[in-house]
Amino acid sequence: MSGAPPTVTPVRGARDLRAFIALPFRLYRGDPLWVPPLIAERRSFLDPRHNPFFEHAEAALWLARRGGRVVGRISSHIDHRHNATHGERAGMFGFFECEDDREVAAVLLDRARSWCRDSGATCLRGPLSFSMNHECGLLIDGWDGPPVFMMAYNPPAYSALIEGCGLAKAMDLVTYTLRRSDVGGDPGRLPVELVRRAEAARRRAGVTIRRGDIRSFDEEIARGLEIFRAAWRDNWGFVPPTDREAREISRGLRRIVEPRLCTFAERDGTPIAFSMVVVDANQVLARLGGRLLPLGWLKALLYARRITGLRLLLFGVLAEHRGRGIEAALVLETLLATLAAGYETLELSWILEDNVPVRRLIEALGTPYGVRVHRRYRIYEMPIELAPRAP
Repeated sequence: MSGAPPTVTPVRGARDLRAFIALPFRLYRGDPLWVPPLIAERRSFLDPRHNPFFEHAEAALWLARRGGRVVGRISSHIDHRHNATHGERAGMFGFFECEDDREVAAVLLDRARSWCRDSGATCLRGPLSFSMNHECGLLIDGWDGPPVFMMAYNPPAYSALIEGCGLAKAMDLVTYTLRRSDVGGDPGRLPVELVRRAEAARRRAGVTIRRGDIRSFDEEIARGLEIFRAAWRDNWGFVPPTDREAREISRGLRRIVEPRLCTFAERDGTPIAFSMVVVDANQVLARLGGRLLPLGWLKALLYARRITGLRLLLFGVLAEHRGRGIEAALVLETLLATLAAGYETLELSWILEDNVPVRRLIEALGTPYGVRVHRRYRIYEMPIELAPRAP
């Protein structure tokens, strides 16, 4: 803390938005683990005219300055669809970045809390940028490498800054990583118990496991998202995407989904479970510096061929079909496909800390092969005292 006290002002106009997007590029300069986002994509994502999130939410973006210099940023938002789904009056914060300065963190979080209080919220929760369907959580453990695609990254100091402002743990998200070297690239070394349970699921009447069909990409994604909506319905913090959001998700996934690594479980021809694997596009983004022009597109084409990592992005089994070995069958097919495709790592992310059945399956079958909790992300929360109403 030094110099004049920091001030917080709303983002107004293109110049402020550029400063909001640009701040991490300065804060993380020289950090080999940070992956710069595409500036054009961030601009579009933050624009209510382009992001369907704003059809059911309202948000404000804020910049902290000290002596005219931008030293921090934050968003505050109310997701009305979330609150209707969960019967809450929650306010959210996201896009939190600041210098290692408790005074700056305090004024940012205070502004987010005040805005949410004035909007009728009874708690402040985050970071969510903007929701559980986007980047979420603060990295609190696992700085041994860059994040995979759509996973958050921040320096270790951020947890102390946020906790020092009175926020406490609401939920942790965990990730697991399987390395090809753990099984020597040999499917025969996969866990016997996993294979046994998968085969049992296959033998059940009417149950078949199949890979995704690239010839029907849009239809396959639509089927998967319908399972996703239903299977995640009761998960903490989950908000089912609207139809327009689902279309946007599908459009974005077209660039990164590996159809041959996506798996459906079907009964009597009806999909009942689904897993989706995407390539780790961060391995390309890390080399573009936030821009596709003038030569970024050429680098993207070049480095896309060198991607070595995958992320298991979506995994869901309809509630009435759980506990019958289908989960194990999906995991097995995903692992077999990953090994056959020659990728080096597969991150299973993220998983709610309290999702005991899935975590137990992963740990019981993967522990002998080096699979452990790899990274941990935390979503924080604090109560808000509502502002008094005018007489």
